[in-house]
Amino acid sequence: REDSAALKEDGNNFFKAGDMQGAVSCYSKALKLCDSPAESAVLHRNRSACYLNLEDFSRAEADASKALDTDPGDVKARFRRAQAFQKLGRLDQAFLDAQRCAQLEPKNKAFQDLMRQLGAQIQQKVMPHRLDSQLNSTDARVQQMFSLLLDTSAKDSDRQKAAQNLVVLSREDAGAEQIFRNDGVKLIQKLLQSKQEDVVLSALRTLVGLCTGHQSRTMAIVNELGMGQLCAVMGVEASAVALAACHLLQVMFEALTEGMKREIRGKDEAILPEPSKELRSMLRHLLEMLPASNVSGAGRDSAINLLIKQVPRKSLKNPDNSLTLWVIDQGLKNILQVAGTVPELTGGPPLTDNTQMSCSVLLSKLYDDLIGDKERDNFFKLCEEYVQKYFSQPGLDAKLRAIQTVSVLLQGPSHVGNRALEMSGMMDAVISLCASEDVTHQQVAVEALIHAAGKAKRASFITANGVALLKDLYKKSESDQIRVRALVGLCKLGSAGGTDFSMKQFAEGSTLRLSKQCRKWLCNDSLPPTSRRWSVEGLAYLTFDADVKEDLVEDKEALDAMFKLAKSEDKTVLFAVGSTLVNCTNSYDVEKPDPQMVELAKYAKQHIPEDHPKDAPSYVEKRLMKLLEAGVVSALVCMVKQESPALTEACRESIARVFLALVERQEDRGTVVAQGGGKALIPLTSDNNTSVGKTKAAQALAKITITSNPEIAFPGERIYEVVRPLISLLSLECTLLQNFEALMGLTNLAGISERLRQKIIKEKAVPKIEGYMFEEHELVRASATECMCNMISSTEVQKLYLATGNDRLKLLVLYSGEEDERLRKAAAGTLAMLTAEQPELCARIPGTTTHWLEILQALLLSEIPDLRHRGVVIVQNMMQAEKSLAEKLMESEVLEILSVLAKGGEGAPKSISNIAQNCLDKALYYGVIRNSQGQENIRGTEP
Repeated sequence: REDSAALKEDGNNFFKAGDMQGAVSCYSKALKLCDSPAESAVLHRNRSACYLNLEDFSRAEADASKALDTDPGDVKARFRRAQAFQKLGRLDQAFLDAQRCAQLEPKNKAFQDLMRQLGAQIQQKVMPHRLDSQLNSTDARVQQMFSLLLDTSAKDSDRQKAAQNLVVLSREDAGAEQIFRNDGVKLIQKLLQSKQEDVVLSALRTLVGLCTGHQSRTMAIVNELGMGQLCAVMGVEASAVALAACHLLQVMFEALTEGMKREIRGKDEAILPEPSKELRSMLRHLLEMLPASNVSGAGRDSAINLLIKQVPRKSLKNPDNSLTLWVIDQGLKNILQVAGTVPELTGGPPLTDNTQMSCSVLLSKLYDDLIGDKERDNFFKLCEEYVQKYFSQPGLDAKLRAIQTVSVLLQGPSHVGNRALEMSGMMDAVISLCASEDVTHQQVAVEALIHAAGKAKRASFITANGVALLKDLYKKSESDQIRVRALVGLCKLGSAGGTDFSMKQFAEGSTLRLSKQCRKWLCNDSLPPTSRRWSVEGLAYLTFDADVKEDLVEDKEALDAMFKLAKSEDKTVLFAVGSTLVNCTNSYDVEKPDPQMVELAKYAKQHIPEDHPKDAPSYVEKRLMKLLEAGVVSALVCMVKQESPALTEACRESIARVFLALVERQEDRGTVVAQGGGKALIPLTSDNNTSVGKTKAAQALAKITITSNPEIAFPGERIYEVVRPLISLLSLECTLLQNFEALMGLTNLAGISERLRQKIIKEKAVPKIEGYMFEEHELVRASATECMCNMISSTEVQKLYLATGNDRLKLLVLYSGEEDERLRKAAAGTLAMLTAEQPELCARIPGTTTHWLEILQALLLSEIPDLRHRGVVIVQNMMQAEKSLAEKLMESEVLEILSVLAKGGEGAPKSISNIAQNCLDKALYYGVIRNSQGQENIRGTEP
């Protein structure tokens, strides 16, 4: 074939079939025809995988390198190059590639395993001449590395290599213990003061190895190093060092908190004191970092992120929120100080674009963790006192700090922000500062006005009093930063009617003009990212209007610019992008009013919401197709990977909603999976999402699992992570459609392997599946029975049917006689497999119902071959189980039916004829029938 895409597809098929030479040939031909650098990179990456399988490692490395030249972020190509380097003996280069892979995907087990292998191989290589030959001894290796690291005359490259080997050693239990006992912490303390970034990183990673999962060592290290030094390292400008220090502190928190949960904390740890003192020391230092001027913006963000993860309760069922109360008492003012910082004014700590959004999230988490009105009133009182302190001071700078603090509160615990905004003179000050000639004053005031318009009551006040002002700013301001913010304010006020077509705030066509300007600024690369982010905020409001949705999906340049922003360093744009996509895909929840209530409302002359004509399903489907073509899946995948407080639960829910809309059409699911959507959905089902978001993500997984091969959609160990989300849909709180899709997905998984069936059993799904076998809806009932049919291969499930005192077997027999073809097939199939695996159950079948013989005869006489086949298998199993059962069956019309089937009558295929003949042979063997009653080819021996 002459088309490169077709050749690539052929190559993929050859690869799946194990024909590596055929795949190489196709990919090579495709490369000659391909003129797209991105597509060529994929072809090189694929051919590299073939060469690895063919053990041509030099070519595998060369192809992977070519793929990386085009796309350095291609983690698959980098992993393949690391494997090739390993086989070529270039271990240092292999380790660097594996390390980069692990940084891009920290939870990928394959990358971690390769790093461990390479670390062990590097250790075994000949070290510099000053190390002796006792490398097999862990103690000797630790001592040798310490000596080399402390030797100031050693080469930098040798010391760096020793530091890397120390990291590898720290990941082994024996190595970590030896490092710790040989005063390794003091040495690491010296390494942290090094001016070489690689050495500092190795020291931090070694500490991670020492602390992971070990409470006693963590407590000792916190006390010996001191949190001051660790926080100082996290506060440096070097981003790699700051991130590594943040990761270390996260590991320390986990080791201490996990230790507190256990009744006995590991070997010799039961006598240790509770680590609450160390925990509070760590939290106190983090709170002190927030307003410190010598801490970098990235370091401050890391401190806020750690507080978000560690302070609030993980579950509201836990009644102890003392840590939250302690943080509010000790550090709320520090958090508000960062929240109220206006970067353009002097005297404030350095901030990043994400800092104040992170503050909003932290404040919201703390407020949500409070119990009762007394605690919430205290929180508001502290916030009010702080805002009032600055607002009452003379001078505009102090008032700007107060207004900025209120803005952050409005984006976080909005109840608190709204109450602060109602303070005497606050709204008047915001309105008057909007008219200031100073750009900074205008910027702070307009942003506060935008966030204030979130409350319906206040939105109407601002519509009456502020729209003219915002229009004036939008038209006359010379600063694009002010104009774009004024535009967002107008967008927010213009969308106050939501999706209700009859509730338009502005004149016809106004929202389309606002949308056009938003898209224009979004595509303007000369504007700062912050201003372009505000353009997306505007679209998030305007896309309630279906006309705006249609215009946006037609504008490929605007979509591309929005997706690039979603993948950028500015995490504050995530929620706006998610909201815009939810609106474009109509994946928000819409409650359809009761028709009778609508008629009553018309009679009472009350307002009735109206849908926009372009929100009809046909329009939504076309929008989804255009978004898929524009690359929405890769943008969503990048958004899910973001480790940022800005990826809030509400943001995750938005992403889950969009994914569910994208997989609605069966033909689009392959595209979503191929671009990483299946993998991205799994973390969206975790506790970091809202309950609605988890359900939406789980349903999207179910849809993919139903129509795609789960082993391809979720390769390796990932397939086992799909089980729990699907089981979560087997709940009365979910819809029947969600129940049905979950059962269908579990049926596919249960048919793959015993290990997957064991996972389903372990997650306690079997009783739920059995419950849905009684569901009134015939599709749900049939799908549950199909799932049980695949689960019956497990011995644990068979034992449930062997147990006495239940009607499980009776249900299968009765369902085998139902009119619903799908249910009959599933029940009869389960019965056939069960009676084959557990012959003693055959004797119980006649006792299940007086109609058991009629049901079997109906199966044997069915016009549907699958049902007939199941029927003869059940009869065969019963006859082989006991002679008495064979006698009962041969005394009935079953004998005549089997005789006809054995001759190929009733159009019976050969497989059915053979089984029928086996049944007659067995009856002859028992002496139940004579030769004249059997077939011409009756055998007189045991079949």
